[in-house]
Amino acid sequence: MSIEIRNIHKQFGDFHALRDVSLDIDSGELVALLGPSGCGKTTLLRIIAGLETADAGSISFSGEDTTHVHVRERQVGFVFQHYALFRHMTVFENVAFGLRMKPRNIRPSESVIKQKVHDLLNLVQLDWLADRYPSQLSGGQRQRIALARALAVEPKVLLLDEPFGALDAKVRKELRRWLRRLHDDLHVTSIFVTHDQEEALEVADRVVLMNSGRVEQIGSPQQVWDHPASPFVYGFLGDVNLFHGRAHEGEMLIGGDNAVSLNSPEHQHVQDSKAFAYVRPHDIEVKRYSSGDAGIKAKLTRAIVVGPIARLEFEPVDHHDFAKDTVIEAQLSAILFAEQQYKEGETLVLTPRKARIFVES
Repeated sequence: MSIEIRNIHKQFGDFHALRDVSLDIDSGELVALLGPSGCGKTTLLRIIAGLETADAGSISFSGEDTTHVHVRERQVGFVFQHYALFRHMTVFENVAFGLRMKPRNIRPSESVIKQKVHDLLNLVQLDWLADRYPSQLSGGQRQRIALARALAVEPKVLLLDEPFGALDAKVRKELRRWLRRLHDDLHVTSIFVTHDQEEALEVADRVVLMNSGRVEQIGSPQQVWDHPASPFVYGFLGDVNLFHGRAHEGEMLIGGDNAVSLNSPEHQHVQDSKAFAYVRPHDIEVKRYSSGDAGIKAKLTRAIVVGPIARLEFEPVDHHDFAKDTVIEAQLSAILFAEQQYKEGETLVLTPRKARIFVES
C-alpha cells in the first residue's frame, strides 16, 4: 500500500509540531523518519496511524483519502518503544489478541488463530516462548513479540515508533539486522521513527530527515550521507567539524596565517561572503608540523584508540582564528597512528581533504 502525505500542519498551543509536510511512500517500502527530539517525527507517525488529527492537510492510502478514517479502519499495525504487551497474558495470547478482537463475522476460527499465531512466532523465531509471560522475556524478545502481534492482523501499513529505543546497543544492532531481513520477506509498507542516524542509514530504503516540524531532505541512505541538502543534515548525520571563513569566487580560506584554501566551484560567483565548511573527521589529513606548512596548526589534546580507528582531538594553536573552546576531531587508522607515534601535547598540522561549503545568505 502506498501512502501520500500532503501539506500536513499540526500545532499544539503555540508549538508548531508539523509545518506543511508532504511525502510519498511507495508500496512495500521501508522508510525512516529521522531527526532530533521535538522535530515532529512521532506526531507525523501518529497522524498517519489515525491516533492524531492534523490541523490541515491530507493522508491517502493508495489514492484513497483516509484523513478522517478512524484508526480501527486504517489497517495499520503499530509497534511502540515500550512493547505495550499485556502482562497478564502469555506470549501466545498477546499475539492472538488482535485476531480474537475482530468482529464475529470476520473473526477466524480458533484453529486458524492457533496456526497463524504459531506461524508468526516462527517468523520472529520465538515459537518456543509461546507459553511464557512478558515478564519472563528479555527486552529484545518482548519487542519481537510486539512486532508479531502487530503483524497478526495483516496490516497494510506497519508503523514503528522508536522500536529499539529501550534496548542496549548490542541487542539493537541484532534487531536492526533482523527487522531488515523480516521486511525483505514480507514487503509490508513500513515507517519507523528514530533519532539514531546509524539505525536509519542501516535499515531504511529511504530516510526522511526532519527538523523543527519540516522535512529537510528525503533520499536513500547513501544520498543523504554523500549529498546533505542543508547544514542541519550535514551536522546531524555523523561527527563533523565546522570551520568559519570567507568564500570568494569558488574558494574558501580557513585557518589564519597559513590558511588552507578549499575549492568551492558551486560558489564561483560569490564575492567575499561569510561562509562555513563542514568536514568529516576522516576527511582531515594529519601530519607533523614544519615551518611554513599550509594547514591548521593544532595541538593534539587527546587520542582515543579503539579497535582499528584512532580518534584524535585537537585544539587550534591560533586561537583568534577560531571560536573559543573549538575542538577539531580527526580520525585515522590505528596502524597509521602507531606508525607515526603521535603524542598528546604535540603540535601537528591538519588539512581538510574534502569539505561541504555553505555561504551565509
